[in-house]
Amino acid sequence: MNFDLTEEQTILQGGLRRFLREQATPDTLSGATAGDAGHSHTLWQGLVEMGVPMALFPESAGGLGGSGFDISVVFEELGRVGAFEPLLESGILAGGLITELGTANRQEVIDQIIAGRILVLAHAEPDSRYDLAHVQTTADRVDEGWLLTGRKSLVVAAPAADMAVVSARVSGAISDRSGIALFMVPLNNPGVELRSYRLQGGGRAAEIALEAVRVSDNERLGGGNEAFAALERVHARACAAQCAEAVGLMNGIRELTVDYLRGRRQFGKPIGSFQALQHRMADMLIEIEQARSATINLCGHLDAPSAERERQVSAAKNLIGRVARQVVEESIQMHGGIGMTMEYALGHLAKRLTMVDCRFGDADWHLERFVRLSAVAAEEFA
Repeated sequence: MNFDLTEEQTILQGGLRRFLREQATPDTLSGATAGDAGHSHTLWQGLVEMGVPMALFPESAGGLGGSGFDISVVFEELGRVGAFEPLLESGILAGGLITELGTANRQEVIDQIIAGRILVLAHAEPDSRYDLAHVQTTADRVDEGWLLTGRKSLVVAAPAADMAVVSARVSGAISDRSGIALFMVPLNNPGVELRSYRLQGGGRAAEIALEAVRVSDNERLGGGNEAFAALERVHARACAAQCAEAVGLMNGIRELTVDYLRGRRQFGKPIGSFQALQHRMADMLIEIEQARSATINLCGHLDAPSAERERQVSAAKNLIGRVARQVVEESIQMHGGIGMTMEYALGHLAKRLTMVDCRFGDADWHLERFVRLSAVAAEEFA
């Protein structure tokens, strides 16, 4: 496997890094969280003008690639500055499902996402935790359409979106993998209610209540009731994006910590010259490289058979969660008091890195899942 970036990926990485270093300042990010949309319109428009959303889609859908390493380049750079623009929600989750399953106007919607339209995936529910198959929201057939009823939880970037891809159960029990369908639902439809709130790591999310929301057959993705496999595939890509963002956050924290150790003086010399702190910093660097390797491995397995792909998803997410906690704790301790202040950039990066572990499954959940999937793989091999 070739781990070197292509010429196009190198150009995208360099341009994105320069743009974000200039524009994604702590004041900009703080103001974005406080706003109703939960993200910076200036940053978002800049990313769209650079063609960043296009990098998340395959060439067959009018994009520039959409591979695991394209995802990694984009989200690692976002992580370096702690930006929380809704690229993952719109380009990978909602956009990925539309690309794979299709709609009556599939290419038109994809072109709109590439041009900056924000769509979100409303799938998680209050009782589902991290189980993708747990869907209580129902879709009942009426005339030539459907009535959706249920609740969706923690829909990130929903306050900035005008449309959601909503999962609903057409048949089967609550946790069955079969019987799940996906629908395009305008968020201003009668019966749709949003309750918006701020997220700890930056940005906004919403709880969505659906009360007999009517949608037509044309707003159904793919026309079938077997959406679980597609949901699992786009969530694997989302986990790769989240892991790459975490690696970027770790490197941003590492740079701040190294600068602080070089500049802070005690007993007439930089505290970075103290051997105990050098050892702690060396341990942190080793763990960050482990996290990068796990992310590269996951990006290289996104097109593998589902059983192997999901095993690599859980392996990477577990390691990222553990390393993230170590990097946050070590960096704050080595910074001392200033590491606890939100006026300093470390505060935001540390909070966002901490919250990475809480989305798409935490370290403990993925460890149990990895053990379970590995046991199944061992039985099949035997």
